[in-house]
Amino acid sequence: MWTCPKCNRVFKARNQSHTCVNKDIGELFINRPDELVLAYDTLYNSVIDWKPNSVGATSKAIVFTSSKAWLIIRVMTDKLDLKFYYQEPIQSEMIEKRGMMGKKHAHHVRIANEEQVNSEMLELLKMGYKFSLSKEV
Repeated sequence: MWTCPKCNRVFKARNQSHTCVNKDIGELFINRPDELVLAYDTLYNSVIDWKPNSVGATSKAIVFTSSKAWLIIRVMTDKLDLKFYYQEPIQSEMIEKRGMMGKKHAHHVRIANEEQVNSEMLELLKMGYKFSLSKEV
């Protein structure tokens, strides 16, 4: 693991190519509903103790990193788009969208409030988190 000395984001490889952005996560929530902030806070508190785990902001997203980026949160107008990866397509009514990222399957869950941060959603994210730690990635 390598931490960029300029932006303090954590990456898998030393000197990994990226664009340094010094952005506060709160900036992504400007002019967004309070429900999204509460949803993010609930989500953050539910997953931050999964170790290893670090959080940083890019210009348009919040990135959670274990040994690799395992959760990318985009703050939309009225929802949070949670993207995580897994080795195969996951079948769940909570998955809004699927796609491929190289050999990984990207899964998107969208939430609008803290009540949607439930055990089923957290189990899906835990699958993505564990996958990020595996050798298969």
